[in-house]
Amino acid sequence: MRRLVWGPVVALLAASGCGYHLGGRGDLVPKTVRTIAVQPFGNATARYKLARLLPSDISRELISRTKYKLVEDPNQADAVLTGTLTNFSAYPIIYDAATSRATTVQAIVNLQVKLVNRADGKVIYEKQGAEYRERYEISVDPAAYFDESGTAMERLSKDVARGVVSALLNAF
Repeated sequence: MRRLVWGPVVALLAASGCGYHLGGRGDLVPKTVRTIAVQPFGNATARYKLARLLPSDISRELISRTKYKLVEDPNQADAVLTGTLTNFSAYPIIYDAATSRATTVQAIVNLQVKLVNRADGKVIYEKQGAEYRERYEISVDPAAYFDESGTAMERLSKDVARGVVSALLNAF
């Protein structure tokens, strides 16, 4: 009876791989960047709250997930992160069957984000037209009306911050 030697077979299978790999290529930020300045976001929309929240939420996300030191002065930073809200829209997506009033609204925000290496002026990361969405509910009882759009903008800002920092760290 012939005996099969498993060592070379296993090594060959392991070396061939399955072709599966992660989509990101690793940290986009050069090793020379140690400090980042997150600038106030521009706003081409009528909604002010989200543009005001984004820099601090992105800063918190960078502090909690990276080794970079954040500085306020862009002239003292190795890299500068800027952004602009380019569009905001909100529309009803769920209605109350009895009253035909909207009960759930979908908010959509589009933005541009750019991280520039201050030493050479090269763009480290840029995303044009990034889109983020958040749903929030509206009370159908006018007497008990509570506008949840403010808290929805806070959730949306945190989602955008996670998305931006993930893109920087994972090279998406």
